[in-house]
Amino acid sequence: MDTAPSDVGTPGPVEHISGSPRTELLLEAMKSAIVAGGEHRLFRSGKLAGLFPTRAGSSAEAALVAVREGLLETVRTETRGKIITEWVKATPKAVAFVHDHDSPKSVLRELKDVLATSRGGIPAWMAEAKQEAALLSARFEARAAAMLARLDELANRVEAALRRAETSGPAVTEQVGRVVPWAVESLEYLDRRQASGVGGECPLPELFHAVRVKFPELSLSAFHDGLKRLHDVRALRLLSTLEMTEPEHAVVVGGKLMYAAGR
Repeated sequence: MDTAPSDVGTPGPVEHISGSPRTELLLEAMKSAIVAGGEHRLFRSGKLAGLFPTRAGSSAEAALVAVREGLLETVRTETRGKIITEWVKATPKAVAFVHDHDSPKSVLRELKDVLATSRGGIPAWMAEAKQEAALLSARFEARAAAMLARLDELANRVEAALRRAETSGPAVTEQVGRVVPWAVESLEYLDRRQASGVGGECPLPELFHAVRVKFPELSLSAFHDGLKRLHDVRALRLLSTLEMTEPEHAVVVGGKLMYAAGR
């Protein structure tokens, strides 16, 4: 049975399982889903590929979290006898999950925590070293001081890098922001999508649904007007594509139908 089993214990929310085997399984599954795009089996079945390897243990728990937290959306199911195969696709939340757990910013935060922990343990280590080897205390203190200086330097660099990462998001002028209040959200989604390894430009239906997560009142016509404004000020690029599965999302620019956006 390829669907997530119901007898697995209910796991905690995504944000409470960082560093666990479930997080690693989730991260690999979400990266596979968004990079390849389209529909995927939820679980592997024999030689047939799936996003999660088995229907037991951490794999089943991770699949349950992915569906429950909205990282994956069920698009169809196939029933053959007693076997139910569930097909899913990645949602915009999956892009954000990969970005938050596998981005330079998250690595920098982890490094900062390691540096803080290491620095906090050095004074106790120094005291013990003095008691055990009083004759070498001067040497230990000199080496410890050098280590502290190095750690402080690295901590300062990490802090600066974090500030740059947190403030280097897409910016639009105040005037454009008043006309297109969802401009920053759309540009940040395009940046997160690219940083997460998704190939190609973003289809307009995907961008529209991603923006409406925070702006549910946004209409399709207002979305089109805003896209044209952002395209005019070169905040993003509108592009035409050969295939349009949802043509009602296309916008006309310069006499051409545009169906994708990029930075």
